[in-house]
Amino acid sequence: MPAAIPVPLRLSRRAAIGVLAFPWVGCAMRGGFRVPREIATDGSGSVSVNGKTMTADQISFGSLPDGSDVRLFTFRNSRGTTLRFTNYGLIVTDIHAPDRAGRHGNIVLGFDNLPRYLQGHPFFGAIAGRYANRIANGRFTLDGHAYELATNNGKNHLHGGLRGFDKQLWKAGQAHVSAEAIWMELSHHSPDGTEGYPGNLDVTVRYTLSADDVFRIDYTAVTDKATVLNLTNHSYYNLAGRDDALGHELLLNCDRYTPVDDGLIPTGELAPVKGTAMDFTNTTPIGARKMQGGLAVPGYDHNFVINRGTETGLVLAARAHEPVSGRILECHTTEPAVQLYTYNFAPAEGIVCNGGVKFGRHGAFCLETQHFPDSPNHPTFPSVVLRPGQTFRSSTEYRMRAA
Repeated sequence: MPAAIPVPLRLSRRAAIGVLAFPWVGCAMRGGFRVPREIATDGSGSVSVNGKTMTADQISFGSLPDGSDVRLFTFRNSRGTTLRFTNYGLIVTDIHAPDRAGRHGNIVLGFDNLPRYLQGHPFFGAIAGRYANRIANGRFTLDGHAYELATNNGKNHLHGGLRGFDKQLWKAGQAHVSAEAIWMELSHHSPDGTEGYPGNLDVTVRYTLSADDVFRIDYTAVTDKATVLNLTNHSYYNLAGRDDALGHELLLNCDRYTPVDDGLIPTGELAPVKGTAMDFTNTTPIGARKMQGGLAVPGYDHNFVINRGTETGLVLAARAHEPVSGRILECHTTEPAVQLYTYNFAPAEGIVCNGGVKFGRHGAFCLETQHFPDSPNHPTFPSVVLRPGQTFRSSTEYRMRAA
């Protein structure tokens, strides 16, 4: 459940458990606690407490070639921080966050119209799945059965294949608004055999914007046949909202990473970052060390192993700071790893995004919380197998502030 929705101490323990288990139920004041208001799918709404307002709105974002209506949702908290996303691919189109002077600006790359997304894009802001990142040669074996997946990244499978979750129209639930948070659950049914994956898979993703500037993503999934699953959000961040991201100062809570071959497939080794260009254990500008990550194109596209220890809940994965604006983005997750990608393969002419701002190579960075790439082919990596009767659960928070 969203950690950003606290239970007032005035509630009894039994009442507190009830609110945490079913935070979207009801729309009245109970014992002084404002229970979230449910907003109709074709409407908008707001909640005001002590002069502070949280709002949720939606409009049509256009139509798909088959005529399906696509929606654009806007969550805005009492500080003016705004999260905007569409149910096509669950793409986050923009996030407006304050700088140290209180000025709001967009910190993610995206477009303001559906046709531009339909032309193709590098997974801007989308949910990647069924399997985020790469599977070598589009093949894996599970319980003695060999599976062939779509190959869409040279000879490898990337981010779910030709029509992954990023290209699906997700079913939007109700928007829920309280004084503490705004959230919505969106769901997708992926039939058995989709892109070569086994099992009928039902996935639900909850997007939450809290009153204290936390963008939280909660994933759940169930299957009727053993399958593999790895989900992430693929937002590209530039905390300045312009130019490149090389001057952003980055800390990764990661002592190890997974070295890769020329196809960006892990070798199976967990290598120490110390003494290498992969070492962000101390805050370091992204562009330091001349982007010598060992790739054919300078930059980073690497999976870093989070220092988790015995902790099973949310832990710090990364912290990014943009010195001029003062914006800080912290990434906390339940996942074992985070992929740092620095937009190495931007077109030479760049891409024009929201507000007419053009971003080229290294114009942004991604912090994709995940399991390791190609895990189905590496038994020593943390398991990505989901079986009938199990529920996949994962949570990530992107915490925004300025200093």
